Amino acid sequence: MQQQLMERESIMNRVFLLMAAAFLTVVAACTPTLESGSTYRIRNADKVQLRMLDSVNALRQASGVQNVQLNAELTAAAATHSRDMSVQNRPWHFGSDGSSPLDRVARAGYTGTLLGENISETYENEQQTLTAWLERPATRAVILDPKAVNMGFSWFQESNGKIWWTLVMAD
Repeated sequence: MQQQLMERESIMNRVFLLMAAAFLTVVAACTPTLESGSTYRIRNADKVQLRMLDSVNALRQASGVQNVQLNAELTAAAATHSRDMSVQNRPWHFGSDGSSPLDRVARAGYTGTLLGENISETYENEQQTLTAWLERPATRAVILDPKAVNMGFSWFQESNGKIWWTLVMAD
């Protein structure tokens, strides 16, 4: 019985990932592409945030959980951490001042409960980053947490094109 449940869960995870990949392929078709050798440059920052919010909510709907909304305080915490990761030159969940994700969210004035934080260091666009997060169970769980109602999302792009992404989910 346990083996059957594990196999069923594995099949469901694969189906979900295939659905997510198909969705992101459609979204990527609407995202500017690069010629080989080009560096992705973020332009129209508000559109990047809205594309990510729309993508996250489409994935959440496909998983049967409620939509989230973009939250200014969580986005401020995400922006601060993205810049700080660049300063530290490493993707990790602790700030240069020793702060944790909980500390940053509280410092930004958010009064709800932090549920999780996803981070990335990449040269890829937001859709490629979301796809990478979906491939890992821990980061996918943050995105699809059924208790989440608010999302913060931001980045910092260095002059060389490297992007430091931060996504925060909270209730």
